[in-house]
Amino acid sequence: MTQLDATMDAKAIATIRGIAMDGPHEARSGHQGTAMSLAPVAHVLWSRIMNFDAANPNWFDRDRFVLSPGHASILQYSLLHLYGFGLSNQDLREFRQWGSATPGHPEVGHTAGVEVTTGPLGAGLSNAVGMAIAEESMRARLGAEVCDHYTYGICSDGDLQEGISHEAASLAGHLGLGRLIFIYDDNKISIDGPTSISFSDDSANRFRSYGWDVTEVGNIGEDLNALEAAILAAKDVTDKPSLIVLQTEIGVPATESAGTNHVHGYAIFDEEIAATKAVLGLPANEKFFVADDVLAACEASGTRGAALREAWDARVAGYDGDRSELDALMGSTPLAGWKDALPTWEPGEKEATRKASGKVVQTMAEMMPSLIGGGADLTGNTGTTIADLGVFSADDRAGRQLYFGIREHGMGGAMVGMAAHGGIFPVGGTFLVFSDYMRGAVRLAALSKLPMVFSWTHDSVGVGEDGPTHQPVEHVASLRAMPGLDVWRPADANETTAAWIAAVEADGPTAMVLSRQGLPVLAGTADRDAVHRGGYVLADSDTDAEIVLISTGSEVQHCMAAASTLRNEGIAARVVSLPCWEVFERQDAAYRSAVIPADLPAVSIEAGSTFGWARYANTTLGIDRFGASAPGDLVMEKLGMTSNAVAAAAKELLGR
Repeated sequence: MTQLDATMDAKAIATIRGIAMDGPHEARSGHQGTAMSLAPVAHVLWSRIMNFDAANPNWFDRDRFVLSPGHASILQYSLLHLYGFGLSNQDLREFRQWGSATPGHPEVGHTAGVEVTTGPLGAGLSNAVGMAIAEESMRARLGAEVCDHYTYGICSDGDLQEGISHEAASLAGHLGLGRLIFIYDDNKISIDGPTSISFSDDSANRFRSYGWDVTEVGNIGEDLNALEAAILAAKDVTDKPSLIVLQTEIGVPATESAGTNHVHGYAIFDEEIAATKAVLGLPANEKFFVADDVLAACEASGTRGAALREAWDARVAGYDGDRSELDALMGSTPLAGWKDALPTWEPGEKEATRKASGKVVQTMAEMMPSLIGGGADLTGNTGTTIADLGVFSADDRAGRQLYFGIREHGMGGAMVGMAAHGGIFPVGGTFLVFSDYMRGAVRLAALSKLPMVFSWTHDSVGVGEDGPTHQPVEHVASLRAMPGLDVWRPADANETTAAWIAAVEADGPTAMVLSRQGLPVLAGTADRDAVHRGGYVLADSDTDAEIVLISTGSEVQHCMAAASTLRNEGIAARVVSLPCWEVFERQDAAYRSAVIPADLPAVSIEAGSTFGWARYANTTLGIDRFGASAPGDLVMEKLGMTSNAVAAAAKELLGR
């Protein structure tokens, strides 16, 4: 393997540190210190350890790198520039500016070479756990000739204080993810001051208790050979994830700010930058200086994986296994004929949408090799059981059922990493009310446009006796407010199947909001093309409609019943099912106005917050309070979720 000599190593590290000062100073915003102190270990990872081909940053079998403290993004951008990923010196100069390739925190899909969107602390570590799960799964099923790589990451004190890191690290240790290696930057500094003011965990022993291999290497942050040896030793541990605890001095070698909490952010200005550059052997007054020989050496190092990639290309081209499964796995796509294999129901049958979804999941697992999933200790409850295809564990890497344990946030973060890795379509389930616990991960999935399904069940006060702590009220409205997330609340089993098709074909994540209670299968919901428009006319009157009744989920049945009641009283009503607002809003204006005409009065009903419904209805029936503990049907009735309430509201609106 091509390796830089000691002189070039020193010059490259000095260059990274210079850029780490210049980028935030040019932007008057950013984080200098962590990037400076981590420059040596990051350089060792990229120049000596990781396998990648900078000219082909999406090569499937590359090693993955996750910078969990994403505030130190200037470090990653410096590496991407030096190692030839196409990030220019001008891009570095536009750090944190509008439209630049160097945003304040790394964003996957925005900057070549960035694997996941990091910034919210702890999230990157959880994503890396998901990446390691994905690698193990695909290696077990396709063989090492197709999938054989590592996931490396850097985490900080802040990452280890956030709860998501505890959940994800516990899961990684339980699963024995031996190809996951993290370097913990134990610099003992946070924004408020030394970490001792709020943090006294024994992190090393905590990770040992999780089942990680932990090596405490002390303050070897400037010893490149010792750093390399520690990482290579971690690679020899095959049955556990590894944590290398490295003590660094934040901001080193800044002449005044090193070691202070101020340099965690933007603290090194003109005179200190010049003085520190003098220490580093860089031109004191030249911004973003990269010597020609440094750039050439690092770019050459960035091509060292080209031969590995070419050999991999040849192996994949000559793959003698099941080619259809290989292609479906690599592309995260279903097998041919998958839509025809999905279950359907006849009008008049009764099925909870969570159970209908469970039947779809089972079929999808058989027709989509990349689908892996489970629940947060609620697998059967949330329709995320995958039977007869094995359980992913330390002993069976090919299993498709994944038990996440009671770790909603960690589950979401791992799902993000699995999807970002590629080759995996993750599914994770819990009760809708507990989506609050995983909201940060869901937001990153939406921001990153990663296809996956969050199966959130027990979607209303219909949960019943468990009471208001378990009865979601505001959740659907709040999830609809999140950009990039399609929120499907199907009216019955057939709409559920259609929603799953939409989720598999979507360009981002899908929230599947599903009922605990059984719902009648309605006539007209089997029209998948109609359902896939997000909203459609489910039932219309024989004469011109006088009013529109609009709903989602378990309340669509009430609109159908109310329309019948109104018809008997001489009032012509149209029923609109609106299972996915986001998809409906992407339809053209002509279609939307044809479904919900602006000149017709409308009543909406949904067993949750009425927030947002005013865009579609003049009268909005919902639940703008917390629920109550009682049988679900009774709670629904007491809170006005009935066909009688819809009919009464319609007549009042019409002045009848």
